Amino acid sequence: MSVAELSLPTGREEAWRFTPLPRIIGVLNGSVKQGSALVRDISHPAGVKVSTTAGSNPRIAPEDFAAAMAISHSAEMLVVEIPTDVQAVEPIVIDRTGATLAVASFERIVIRAGRHAQATVVLHNSGSAILSEDIEIELGDGAHLTFISLQEWENDATHLGRHQAVIGKDAKLTLIEVTLGGATVRLLPRVNFTATGGEIDAYGLYFATSGQHLEHRVHVEHDQPHCRSRVTYKGALLGESARTVWFGDVAIRPTAVGTDTYELNRNLLLSDGARADSVPNLEIETGEIVGAGHASATGRFDDDQLFYLMSRGIPSTQARRLVLRGFFAELLRNIKNESIEERLMARIDRELAQVNG
Repeated sequence: MSVAELSLPTGREEAWRFTPLPRIIGVLNGSVKQGSALVRDISHPAGVKVSTTAGSNPRIAPEDFAAAMAISHSAEMLVVEIPTDVQAVEPIVIDRTGATLAVASFERIVIRAGRHAQATVVLHNSGSAILSEDIEIELGDGAHLTFISLQEWENDATHLGRHQAVIGKDAKLTLIEVTLGGATVRLLPRVNFTATGGEIDAYGLYFATSGQHLEHRVHVEHDQPHCRSRVTYKGALLGESARTVWFGDVAIRPTAVGTDTYELNRNLLLSDGARADSVPNLEIETGEIVGAGHASATGRFDDDQLFYLMSRGIPSTQARRLVLRGFFAELLRNIKNESIEERLMARIDRELAQVNG
């Protein structure tokens, strides 16, 4: 859908009821002046094609107003193409850095993996910015792609984004989203299958401190037979006004026989006043499935664990770090890049130190 076909959100809509709309309304109604694209630094191995082109209609039209705005306002489209049968050993890295909150950037990125192609794409966001984006990921038959999105913004940034994946026959996508920075971040991972045998493993990690609102709304559309999806998101919150939202929706249509799906969300509250909203949802329209389930839990930090570590001479901040590393270990391992993993933990260390200091 285009912007003209959608209504400006009021906050009463189900899709927007958790979002602090006054923080981002200027991006949606156009009162924040439009600026240029963020500074980019792109590195990629031989065989991978990177180009910019005029925008075109997305393969899956957005139902989200912010995504429609990004599509209509972006001046050009960055295209990353992994051709048929290419196996990229080194990751494709896109670094974006923001330097101003005076204007808003509207951007589109398209990532295409051809038939039986294999690659890892890392999108790294940092600095201060107001960004509204639409990212499209297209996997050809038998392709394997890992897409890692790292939100390491300064804590004054605004980031709205739809990450739409279209998965072909027997193709597999590993989607990893890590959100540690930003005043307001609202990301919408979306998955559609085009043929039988497609797979998605979606992992999310987020850490919110005072004043941050970090929102992830996942939707997996199963309308093809014998496809598989796993969604696992974990978050930690520290600070009186820390806020996170996770909304997980899996739809299994009548044609999606043989579906195998499960979604999981875990939230760890490290202080009083922090709030985590978690809403798992399953829409099942056929009984001919392998399995479908969901789980959600939000709990307080285990004071016994902290006391045990501190009684062994480990300082409070270090003890929290150890507990958080254990909590996030499964998700961090899926990144499969030691330098990125250590950098993310270092960022969490800094956030802990600022709050505890």
